[in-house]
Amino acid sequence: MQLQSFRPGFRHQGMVLIAVLWLVAALSIIVTGLTRSVREEARMMSRARQSVEALGIGDAAIQIVLQGMSAQSAPRGRLDEIDVAYRGVPVSVQVMPLNGLIDINAAALPLLTRLYAVAGGLPAEAAEALAQATVAARERKDSGGRAARFEAGEDLLQVPGIDYSLYARLSGLITADLRGGGKVNPMAAPLEVLAVLADGDVAVAQRIAADRRAGLEGIDTTALNAGAIDNATVRRFRLQARVPLVDGTWVRVARTVDLTPRARDGMPWHTFSSGHSFESVGQKNN
Repeated sequence: MQLQSFRPGFRHQGMVLIAVLWLVAALSIIVTGLTRSVREEARMMSRARQSVEALGIGDAAIQIVLQGMSAQSAPRGRLDEIDVAYRGVPVSVQVMPLNGLIDINAAALPLLTRLYAVAGGLPAEAAEALAQATVAARERKDSGGRAARFEAGEDLLQVPGIDYSLYARLSGLITADLRGGGKVNPMAAPLEVLAVLADGDVAVAQRIAADRRAGLEGIDTTALNAGAIDNATVRRFRLQARVPLVDGTWVRVARTVDLTPRARDGMPWHTFSSGHSFESVGQKNN
């Protein structure tokens, strides 16, 4: 009978113990989650700080390169990579004359067709139809009777048939910031544009890009479409600085500038567009 009198208390103590164990387990889960959250937040804050610093370093590197370019009397007509250092950080700055890109405001119909077929991956008929739609869009008259033109590369998204996926494949190959005749300077063109000019022959594009990197003169461009190229020089450039981050990724800082001095303020150049992006290891323009 005495054993029976102790059983309720024993059962009560067991339930209390189970409740305590459950509480300890729950607190452990909460503490682990909070610790993980704090670590993740600290990691994100650290990356944000590094990114801001990288943007500043990239801008400074571009300014250094621009100072050197503005002091040169001879025009720069080639795609080039210039290595500089700022605050001990090595930075590679790509200098691209804008006529190394395809001018969507002036490129002829055949060149636009090859752009959509080679870089965009569209079938021939669809590429030609889209090229015709592009020409129609840029020649549409505004209220003053002038051709509307594309103000930026993103304006291609207004052309029926161009979606974000297609535009993403084209965005690094085009410009709307050039006032030229619509032809491309192959010495200034990135590999992907060279492939377009070579009707998709990547081997030809790679050979020209390799000869250019080697600093060769008189590079053979006869395999490119003759009606789409010339070797004119321009005063507008796209500069891109690649700044390394500690996690192995890169920040790409870009500026599009005009090196024509402005009389109103005496500045040797002015920037009319800028931006930045992140890229993973191994991702780099040729």
